[in-house]
Amino acid sequence: MNAGNQIKKTLADLQDFYLLSINSILKLFKRPLYFDDIIEQMEYAGSASVFIVSLVCLFVGMALSLQLSAELSGLGLKMYTGKIVGIAVIREIGPLVTALVFIGRVGAGQTAEIGSMILGHQIDTLRVYGIDPIKKVVIPRVIASVVMLPCLTIIGDLVCLIGGYYIAVFVSNQSGSFYWSSIIEELTFQNVFSGTIKPFIFGYLISCISCFYGLTTRGGAKGLRTSTTKAVVISIITVIATDFILTRILFYALGFNV
Repeated sequence: MNAGNQIKKTLADLQDFYLLSINSILKLFKRPLYFDDIIEQMEYAGSASVFIVSLVCLFVGMALSLQLSAELSGLGLKMYTGKIVGIAVIREIGPLVTALVFIGRVGAGQTAEIGSMILGHQIDTLRVYGIDPIKKVVIPRVIASVVMLPCLTIIGDLVCLIGGYYIAVFVSNQSGSFYWSSIIEELTFQNVFSGTIKPFIFGYLISCISCFYGLTTRGGAKGLRTSTTKAVVISIITVIATDFILTRILFYALGFNV
């Protein structure tokens, strides 16, 4: 495929993705609503992901606290470990790490599932019976991702802070009560809002990207592998880039000093 055809294909894919993303919002308010599918997807995206999110966030919190304790100890500022861990986890690390884990587990699963439905002609069957695939397949997954990723982020934040507490208290011999009081001081509107608005946007983007690549799957098992890989890679890049953009916007809007 030459460069011109590749550019045309990329622009066509972008157009199809934007149409899918917009329709997933516009058709959300039209009947019918497939509540059973929504509940099923919420269970898959939410409760089934709690363990892996908690495990990853636990070790991230422990590693962050260990690194900060080591560096701040040399400066005589070890007592600020809880404050810095709290700010970093609530604003940035918690939402981003949870979103990346969500991509690997839920986003890849959504792409593979929809891709299998395409290859098995189940999507074509829905169209034959007059069922809109966007309503039946895409919207339940978008709703589940937008609702459950913020919930997982809250759990991940808490577990991350607990991991930091373990290192700060039982390894660095700091005061546990001072650690938690430092974190509570950082639960300001600016910090909490900055950390909670991101998962809603991340969840929407991850689900739209995953559904798009699932619906465009072609070429059997090899095509399914390619679609899933693309969905994961593009989702990771998009989430990290969006995180930077949102952080910059929120810093300006909420009056953070940079």
